[in-house]
Amino acid sequence: MSATRSAPAIVRDLGRADYETVFAAMRAFTDARDTGTPDELWIVEHPPVYTLGLGADPAHVLADHGIPVVQTDRGGEVTFHGPGQVVIYLLIDLRRNKPGGKLYARQFVTRIEQAIIDVLAAYNLAGVRIDGAPGIYMADGPKQGAKIAALGLKVRGNGCTYHGVSLNVAMDLSPFSWINPCGYAGLETVDMQSVGVDAALADVQTDLARALVMQLATMNTDAVSAPSTQQPQPSPQGHAAI
Repeated sequence: MSATRSAPAIVRDLGRADYETVFAAMRAFTDARDTGTPDELWIVEHPPVYTLGLGADPAHVLADHGIPVVQTDRGGEVTFHGPGQVVIYLLIDLRRNKPGGKLYARQFVTRIEQAIIDVLAAYNLAGVRIDGAPGIYMADGPKQGAKIAALGLKVRGNGCTYHGVSLNVAMDLSPFSWINPCGYAGLETVDMQSVGVDAALADVQTDLARALVMQLATMNTDAVSAPSTQQPQPSPQGHAAI
């Protein structure tokens, strides 16, 4: 079967921006879009903020240390965004130019995860999926099983998405220790710097945006290879999307 291609998503660099401002803008964009609206990827770096998913238990914020805590409408539990982290929001119409008129959310998540794995591989880091635990984890080495990238989405009934993905590059990781990341006590979080890679944030932003555009450009879902899953130790079980 030949692949069906749609126009590449428009990539916008928002610089450093307050979370709540961008959250409101994502919802407004999605409210206003129609079937002809181009898809967009928004690159952003946030000041420190904790965000809660729809099913989040606020008790998983153990001590906020003055960091704002924002309720969102994405899936999952609590996570942290801050300087030194690549965040890319995916404002995508999953029903556009797809065989059968839709791209299933799980297949969309697989594409996002593959983009992260590809970017990590370009920096000689091995990332891996874990069944039932959206995001990417270290596949080997001393930090095997630690989480390096998170994702969380909102998919509306019309197939339009917002929220997205975060990849830790060179952060102050302390705020992750003040929460139960993704609702799991003791889940270790790392960044590229802590596993031996010094990379400029702007370079990783560009690399991940390019990888996401490549993954999303071919909309025939058969073009995505089946995900390989491993169970590094320790590994969280039954993760919700974050």
